Amino acid sequence: MRTPICEMLGIEFPLVAFSHCRDVVAAVSRAGGFGVFGCTSHSPESLEQELKWIDAHVDGKPYGLDVLIPENMATAGEKHVTYNSLINRVPQQHYQYARDLLKKYDIEIEQAKFANDKPQPFDPERAMELLQVAFTHPIRLIANALGVPPPSMIELGHKHGVPVAALIGAKEHALRQVAAGVDILVAQGTEAGGHCGEVSTMVLVPEVLKAIKPVRDVPVLAAGGIMTGRQMAACMAMGAAGVWTGSVWLATTESETSETFREKMIAASSRDAIRSKGRTGKPARQLRSVWTDAWDRAPESPGALPMPLQSLVSNDAFRAIDRAAAGGNAKARELVSYFVGQGVGLVDSVKSATSVVQEFKMEFLDAVEHMQGLVAE
Repeated sequence: MRTPICEMLGIEFPLVAFSHCRDVVAAVSRAGGFGVFGCTSHSPESLEQELKWIDAHVDGKPYGLDVLIPENMATAGEKHVTYNSLINRVPQQHYQYARDLLKKYDIEIEQAKFANDKPQPFDPERAMELLQVAFTHPIRLIANALGVPPPSMIELGHKHGVPVAALIGAKEHALRQVAAGVDILVAQGTEAGGHCGEVSTMVLVPEVLKAIKPVRDVPVLAAGGIMTGRQMAACMAMGAAGVWTGSVWLATTESETSETFREKMIAASSRDAIRSKGRTGKPARQLRSVWTDAWDRAPESPGALPMPLQSLVSNDAFRAIDRAAAGGNAKARELVSYFVGQGVGLVDSVKSATSVVQEFKMEFLDAVEHMQGLVAE
């Protein structure tokens, strides 16, 4: 295929796969798509190890990297904020609320211990350190979510000849990103897993394309709820240059998700993927669970804290939940959750990442042939 995305990234099929799992990234790129490694939770040292592994297993095919540098956080503008320095900013009632909730399910929370220099969650300074590591490897894309990338990130990408992508959820976001100099827009509808806005993919993609057309020609990837090749074809029929996918890779054999979560994905409907602030402090779509209901619906809930403080509460809790579920605590299953989009309703089995790419290709071709048949003489 020849689209601006294929040419910019050096790929044969404009299917971009975001994953926190190196195995998924390598498998998708080997199969002709483009894997993007989500590295927000890594240190420079651990990222170096992961990228070395990807380099060794991607067969020379291109891949990219995704960081998360929020424009708006409770600690915005503060320098050298550490994880431990934030702990005392979290009201004790929030810690206690989480402990009491998990205790009902026979789960004890153990507060993790961190080195004094460990950065806060979603730390902008750490993100730039990760990018410096990334550029010692043959990456072909850097991407950012939750706001306009800082000028230093855009400058770094352009210095190395690597396109800079940004995720957006509204046309006004797109215009700001274009003005800032990003090279690729990812128009992510509300159907998407993780942090997302309120506009559907079907509306957002053409709205963004129309808004940026008079300003600058920037390729747009469609994102949000895209789980099949037919959906990919539909998005490209609207003018997208390709698609950015995430949730579909969570139900693969290579995924970082637990067996319990994959089982819950197969059983879930699209309505089970809900937006909640209960995990990060910003609206993020995830699988509904006892945890999300407790923070969003319970009258006794203290309410989610702003990013990044809520993560200090939820990180310890979900480590305990996943450990308990893996250890055989059947009650813990009710709390198991992860970021996932509304496309979860289309998941009916666990497959390899390679087979998912091949299915995308076949379904895409079927959809294109179907459309051609509608206008055949």
